[in-house]
Amino acid sequence: MPYRRTENVARRLAARHAAIIAAARDAASEGGMAAVQIAPVAERAGIAAGTVYRYFPGKTDLVAAMLAEISEREIGALRRAASVAPGPLSALSAAIMTFAVRALRHRHLAYAAIAEPIEAELNAARLSFRKALAAEFARLIAAAVAHLPEQDAALSAAALVGLLIEGLIGPLAPDTAGRERAVVQSLALVALRALGVADARARGLVVQTVVSSQ
Repeated sequence: MPYRRTENVARRLAARHAAIIAAARDAASEGGMAAVQIAPVAERAGIAAGTVYRYFPGKTDLVAAMLAEISEREIGALRRAASVAPGPLSALSAAIMTFAVRALRHRHLAYAAIAEPIEAELNAARLSFRKALAAEFARLIAAAVAHLPEQDAALSAAALVGLLIEGLIGPLAPDTAGRERAVVQSLALVALRALGVADARARGLVVQTVVSSQ
């Protein structure tokens, strides 16, 4: 019986933690990082602010946990897309297009998590997310090295992340309403050309990509 009670308590604590993170994510989706505050997040989660403080001593801790969850979710989506591709170049293209589709589908959240101006103390948490994205793309570029011109995978991945962010959610990004598929494909072509794949469309590397909205 004590073991079962402990297991049930752990399950409730984990569920409450997940609810707080989900509420923070919803707040960021609607109002950016400025909306991720302890009291409003607690209200969204249906719990007392004091309860949130027991999990997260301050906003920085809450934002860091939220970004870690977003990072895990997005990196997981890239890996799933790449894992079902027939080859390393296809895997790289699938990851690029998956990132683009998901960033456009959740544009406000993507902007908050990656590009929105924020307080200096929150930058470290967001930098971890950007580094994780770059590391995943570097892994895919390295895996496709036999099909690409010689290059520094880490440097190319950093440039790729910058290209995707500016092209999709940065202040220079175009209005994509009603033409999301075309924008995703065009950006994927630009990215693959930058990496040295001049004939990506002819090789069937840029196609409609269907990904989960979760």
